Amino acid sequence: MGSGKVTSSEPFEFQGKHVTVAGLGVSGVPAAKVLHGLGAKVTVVNDGDDARAREQAAGLEALGITVRLGDGTASDSGSAAGLPDGTELIVTAPGWKPDKPLFAAAEQAGVPVWGDVELAWRLRGPDAAPWLAVTGTNGKTTTVQMLASILKAAGLRTAAVGNIGVSLLDAVLGDETYDVLAVELSSYQLHWAPSLRAHSAAVLNLAPDHLDWHGSMEAYARDKGRIYEGNRIACVYNVADKATEDLVREADVEEGCRAIGFTLGTPGPSQLGVVDDLLVDRAFVENRQKNAQELAQVSDVNPPAPHNIANALAAAALARAFGVPATAVRDGLRAFTPDAHRIAHVADVDGVAYVDDSKATNTHAAQASLAAYEKIVWIAGGLAKGATFDELVAKSAKRLRGAVLIGADRALIREALARHAPEVPVVDLERTDTGAMLQAVQEAKRLARPGDTVLLAPACASMDMFANYNRRGEAFAEAVRDLGA
Repeated sequence: MGSGKVTSSEPFEFQGKHVTVAGLGVSGVPAAKVLHGLGAKVTVVNDGDDARAREQAAGLEALGITVRLGDGTASDSGSAAGLPDGTELIVTAPGWKPDKPLFAAAEQAGVPVWGDVELAWRLRGPDAAPWLAVTGTNGKTTTVQMLASILKAAGLRTAAVGNIGVSLLDAVLGDETYDVLAVELSSYQLHWAPSLRAHSAAVLNLAPDHLDWHGSMEAYARDKGRIYEGNRIACVYNVADKATEDLVREADVEEGCRAIGFTLGTPGPSQLGVVDDLLVDRAFVENRQKNAQELAQVSDVNPPAPHNIANALAAAALARAFGVPATAVRDGLRAFTPDAHRIAHVADVDGVAYVDDSKATNTHAAQASLAAYEKIVWIAGGLAKGATFDELVAKSAKRLRGAVLIGADRALIREALARHAPEVPVVDLERTDTGAMLQAVQEAKRLARPGDTVLLAPACASMDMFANYNRRGEAFAEAVRDLGA
């Protein structure tokens, strides 16, 4: 960890400035409105020109904001530079890839590019609430929700914001005041947030994901590591994932900022971990070489699957870094209810448990889910997003009673099963309509025995067959209810 004090962002005067907003959607539209309200001359460019985009454009144009739909990145003079004439700042939606011609043109012209997170950070008032920030390949949303629950249990005014719940712009500019914010940040958002400086931050884990966007694992990790830059109190890392600790070592933080680990094992000094059935703190206690503070029981974590206990420890570490008492950690974890489609128990049918973890959209998340059960009939498949499945299957093979494969890239999983778990029976469903889920659940029931778990942990994105992972999980739950009817 670097030891030099990191300076915050410089002020930016928006009045009369020409600002290009890249992308409409959930971040672009509010950003355009905010910038317009600050007196900027706003032009919005958007790749799509569908009915939704036209509706959003009409609303913005009614305010006097210029919107260019379709290929709207050429300059007014028709040049292919990709930068609207006069642009002095670009504020981009997080999903826009860094290799867009618009950004190359901005770099050449010396025009800064911010995301909505950077914009929110720059617009904070002098007495703004500090940010406790969380990123990682998996577990971000659950950890931030746990953190918010713990902070509320301590009597603090807070909200789960960022890549979840309340938008950061609303949190920063709204009428409600907060003591502290629990902030979920994606790698996309961090890429476009160069000035962000959190009170404390956590990287939960690192595994290959979104490499089509970042270009390489190194670039993906580098963007995740931005969350540690300028931390004041604590950089929280996963003891079981050395890559997260490496990011802490590389970060330039404020003098006195500490590296705090979390582990499912017995914690060492400056760590939080598990002893018997207790979550304990050896970081934020006096004489941490010898002492530990009980925070909660493992049974206070819902559900108490290993990866969820790790999430709880990371949330507790950030809360403790903010000075929250141990009793608030316990009370906050007890009060927390996980979102749907995150390792959610749907029903027991004929002695078999049916569990929906449709949110497991990559191999790392699926591996954590598979590790939570002893004997599994696994429903998997969808859009692989460039992932490979050999490591996942090899680590999980001994737990598999059978597998039912669905979706566009199911062959990749079938081939990994043939290599690493050839004895596991596999049902390969060729149909890719949404009705395939009903057939998948019926096939899984045929393979399962009493005491087994039928687990939807697809390790893939859902958009080949479903609108999103929520709809996929709902289809699974509907199919399970049909079994018990």
